[in-house]
Amino acid sequence: MKRVGIFGSTGSIGCSTLDVLERHPTRFRVEVLVAHGRVEALFDQIRRFRPAVVGLVDSSRREALLSRLAELPAAERPELVVGQREADALAGGENLDVVVAAIVGTAGLQSTWNALHAGKRVLLANKESLVAAGDLMMDVARRSGAELLPIDSEHNAIFQCLPMGSGERCTDPAEVESIVLTASGGPFRDWPAKRFPAITPEQACAHPNWSMGRKISVDSATMMNKGLEVIEAARLFRIDADRIEVVVHPESVIHSMVRFVDGSVLAELGEPDMRTPIAHALAWPDRLDSGVRPLDFHALNGLHFERPDFARFPALRLAFDALRAGGAAPLVINAANEVAVAAFLDGRLTFTGIPAAIEASLEAMTAADRVAVPESIDAVLALDAEVRAWTLDWCRSARMTTAGG
Repeated sequence: MKRVGIFGSTGSIGCSTLDVLERHPTRFRVEVLVAHGRVEALFDQIRRFRPAVVGLVDSSRREALLSRLAELPAAERPELVVGQREADALAGGENLDVVVAAIVGTAGLQSTWNALHAGKRVLLANKESLVAAGDLMMDVARRSGAELLPIDSEHNAIFQCLPMGSGERCTDPAEVESIVLTASGGPFRDWPAKRFPAITPEQACAHPNWSMGRKISVDSATMMNKGLEVIEAARLFRIDADRIEVVVHPESVIHSMVRFVDGSVLAELGEPDMRTPIAHALAWPDRLDSGVRPLDFHALNGLHFERPDFARFPALRLAFDALRAGGAAPLVINAANEVAVAAFLDGRLTFTGIPAAIEASLEAMTAADRVAVPESIDAVLALDAEVRAWTLDWCRSARMTTAGG
């Protein structure tokens, strides 16, 4: 019986994970649930899975959750931990064997670090942790003996296609020519660039294939999500930017591929459902039922592939540029992107303003010589905060300029 903690339990990845776990009650126990502040959704999960401990990040929602917990018999009430630091600390607890890192953005960095430092099996959906602090994360995982298993569909596909080693896949230059990340192209794949400035948050969040949260849906629409995945792949599989390809595959049936030097290409296929990579990582090296329907080849109308358009989707180009630049450049574009996406979702920035904000932030931090590699998690968080403050000011100025004419 593996004891599981889900950090970001009320988000889309957290809910998909719980769906898989519920199918295997003799193999897994939900021990810890951590959410930001969605009390009703969290309380429903508490009733269904009866975790021993619950973390609530937003302290202002404490009384609301306590009120709901009072409805439960005393024996079924979990221990409640409130606050960001306190909730993050749960990831390193001795009561957990598996940690699902599903908190969106840099907010999930500390809990991911704590889990890796404690030597847990970490199911990583929080790509920002590796983008912002990749070398630190990979180093602590190696030193602690943690198992870092990706549950992004693309990285999980690559993980399955690469040769099995000692629990860590890596690209062997003698065997692997490149890895190929597939991208759906998002909702604006066929839109002319002249329409981009008028794109609304509702349009950007309407992904054609995947059910995701609002932030990651916007990232998919700008293709920054794929850019962050490029950086994550470089960290996970120890491969440089020139051996990473991105191909637009609108059907989202092939989740990613690996090219080998003998001309072979291995691909992982399946329905676009996050429960597949989650189930794979939970059971690895075994397999278990995920609840995902089998892929029906007879229902497919073909598989199509296109080159990504870097001119229409500059965020993807910026991610490759940051990876090649190295240092803290990936951290900078990640932090700037989070601020810019939030401004867009709040109606304070246009869709095309997102990559503009990212590029401006990267240029400013480079000019200020602020892109050296941070040497600790505290230094990562400090630089992240600095970039966010600069980008927020830029977004305010951009809005004022737009409003003025």
